[in-house]
Amino acid sequence: QEDGKKRIDYILVYKKSSPQVEKRCTFEKNLRAEGLMLEKEPSLTNNDIMFVKVHAPWDTLCKYAEQMNIRMPFRKKCYFTDKKSKTLGRCHQIKSWLPRNPMKLDKEALPDLEESDCYTAPFSRARMHHFTINNRETFFSNSTRSRIVHHVLQRTKYEDGKLKMGINRLLGNNTYEAAFPPHEGGYKSRHPIKTHGAQNHRHLLYERWARWGIWYKYQPLDLIRRYFGEKIGLYFAWLGWYTGMLIPAALVGVFVFLYGLFTMDSSQVSKEICEANTTIMCPMCEETCEPWTLSDSCVYAKVTHLFDNDGTVFFAIFMAIWATVFLEFWKRRRAELTYDWDLIDWEEEEEELRPQFEAKYSRLERVNPISGKPEPFQPFSDKLSRLMVSVSGIFFMISLVLTAVFAVVVFRLIAMEKFASFNWHFVKKNWQFATSGTGVCINFMIIMSLNVVYEKVAYLLTNLEHPRTESEWENSFALKMFLFQFVNLNSSTFYIAFFLGRFAGRPGKYNKLFNRWRLEECHPSGCLIDLCLQMGVIMFFKQIWNNFMELGFPLLQNWWSRRKMKKGGGGGQNVDNKAQLPQWDKDWNLQPMNAHGLVDEYLEMVLQFGFTTIFVAAFPLAPLLALLNNIIEIRLDAYKFVTQWRRPMPARATDIGIWHGILEGIGVLAVITNAFVIAITSDYIPRFVYAFKYGPCMDKGHHHADECLRGYMNSSLSVFDLGDLKNRSMSGYCRYRDYRAPPWSPVPYEFTLQFWHVLAARLAFIIVFEHLVYGIKSFIAYLIPDMPKDLCDRMRREKYLMQEMMYEAELEHLQKERKKNGRRYHHEWP
Repeated sequence: QEDGKKRIDYILVYKKSSPQVEKRCTFEKNLRAEGLMLEKEPSLTNNDIMFVKVHAPWDTLCKYAEQMNIRMPFRKKCYFTDKKSKTLGRCHQIKSWLPRNPMKLDKEALPDLEESDCYTAPFSRARMHHFTINNRETFFSNSTRSRIVHHVLQRTKYEDGKLKMGINRLLGNNTYEAAFPPHEGGYKSRHPIKTHGAQNHRHLLYERWARWGIWYKYQPLDLIRRYFGEKIGLYFAWLGWYTGMLIPAALVGVFVFLYGLFTMDSSQVSKEICEANTTIMCPMCEETCEPWTLSDSCVYAKVTHLFDNDGTVFFAIFMAIWATVFLEFWKRRRAELTYDWDLIDWEEEEEELRPQFEAKYSRLERVNPISGKPEPFQPFSDKLSRLMVSVSGIFFMISLVLTAVFAVVVFRLIAMEKFASFNWHFVKKNWQFATSGTGVCINFMIIMSLNVVYEKVAYLLTNLEHPRTESEWENSFALKMFLFQFVNLNSSTFYIAFFLGRFAGRPGKYNKLFNRWRLEECHPSGCLIDLCLQMGVIMFFKQIWNNFMELGFPLLQNWWSRRKMKKGGGGGQNVDNKAQLPQWDKDWNLQPMNAHGLVDEYLEMVLQFGFTTIFVAAFPLAPLLALLNNIIEIRLDAYKFVTQWRRPMPARATDIGIWHGILEGIGVLAVITNAFVIAITSDYIPRFVYAFKYGPCMDKGHHHADECLRGYMNSSLSVFDLGDLKNRSMSGYCRYRDYRAPPWSPVPYEFTLQFWHVLAARLAFIIVFEHLVYGIKSFIAYLIPDMPKDLCDRMRREKYLMQEMMYEAELEHLQKERKKNGRRYHHEWP
């Protein structure tokens, strides 16, 4: 963005009425001393707002580019050949008679994607003659210029003689209202882009990336990276990769669901439940509830079969392998991006200390073992004590979550009795749906309420630790947010999966909470439908809520700002035409990017990844929901970044940070939880044991699976004498879900041999499943290298050529100097 005189690299915003005049004057005086040029201009929409336009001259850019080890173009790349192709790592553009793929990005519509294909090296003023400087105005890109200015703003003092520095602190104490690099211009044009071209990179991004009409197109990652920086570019690259990998997972999940749908009516277990008109089940509560017939739960049993069928085990194994393949191939994709974007050696060269860390520990210095320069350091005792306080805070917040889950459990126990004895027949008949549904809704409201608290607590605890660098701060904050929200989101799901109905007891001897409320028990067709309902409701509503908060809320805020601006609510001019406003005034009326950067964006997707993999055995449609959400999420985030947010500071990064380790941890946890879901929550193992040990196929040859399950429902129900109920005058027998001896046996209500066979089979399945899947995962991870071989060859080759070119360039420069000095000597000789 230019004002007609100089290129504007950064905008600072302050209120004229702010009392922090002295700090601001000192800060701006020191900025000028660092070589920056400042110009002030009042806002056209608010008389109390003043803009400070920051420009970095050529000498200042060169000085800090050298300090920050920014890599700049060195010389045009030389293509080298191999036996297989004319160029290594370069794709030939082959014209084909085949129709154009609609998914591909139209490179002809993106002429600005063609970047100068050059080698790069850390910038040095002493070797400036080595670099390709055709035009000083365009040598440093807009994002690089903004990054240099941000570096200066972060390290400039605002109080003379004191170690108080950085624009972040000035924003915190309201000396400045905002600080941001300006957008390059408007994102819309009166003329079509196909005929008149793009006005600027922002317009190009909107037309070829952020519009909803091109949701099926590939993302222009190079252009995203050039405009928003490598860190945001990597986020969208990862999000696009994750979304693409969800396609096969969603297809397999749909096939598993359709298999359950088509076999729902023919399922032997469902048939037996629907035909059990004479099977009397025991009362669901001990005071007001009456016995009921098993056939009343016919619909419940059929719905359960949708998610608890023979395809469940296969899908759980497939998703565990899918998670490994996704992460391994992402490593390869990341390696290609870091090479193409010149980030291979960046982390070692450019990791900077946080200004807050420097200010806190400036009096304590030690020599950096890598650079050999003195730098502030944090004593181990201080770091340990702060870490212990932080860990204690984390455990306190997690205990708060578990308390909330316990409260939901108590509510479910109370609601269970109320719904089971309800006067309305429909509710009484479907009391389990009513209990689960209301419990999930209350749990969702608690989750969203606690999320607000977690963010503030995580922010305080992370600042208390005083991380050394920005990446350490972000990783520490991200880990806390993930732990808080993961426990908050999944604790109730873990309860339903592994604890619901496990400790209920039996009729006549039910276990009670506080000797008052009877613990919940599973439906005769299993607990999996409760788990499925829990996951489906939370996943669906959470995605809707997140999408509203990400786009709907900023849209409302920006609409309100425009409305105030039109009315002159800020005391400024009543501007009818928004196009008359300068770009910095337009950007000021946009919403700032989240204070925590991309943490919220990654956190949403990583939690979704957990939902997609951890309990996928109970909800095979989770990958499909995730895929549909992510297709919307990519364009929603793109639209938000391009149109609704101020331009964020273009930051660099080599990977997705701590999130990769979290994803790997989720992949490991997913194997364990799916093994337990299949073995404990679902009825797969009891059906398997019955079919091969107790069913009609026990001593016969091969039969259809449903034939082997004939009589399973009767085998899984035990008998209870209603006369044994206390405070109830009832007679006869009822059935309940368990493997216990009948009341007329020598040891009534003791576990039968079938119970121990099922328990042994469950444990054996968990061990075999985990070892099998972990073995396959490890083998796949071993087979897939983290970096493609051709990329390794290209990097070695370019490193070799780089050394040669540096030597040749230096030699050429020396020869020119000698000739120049020789002519001067000859001219001066009398």
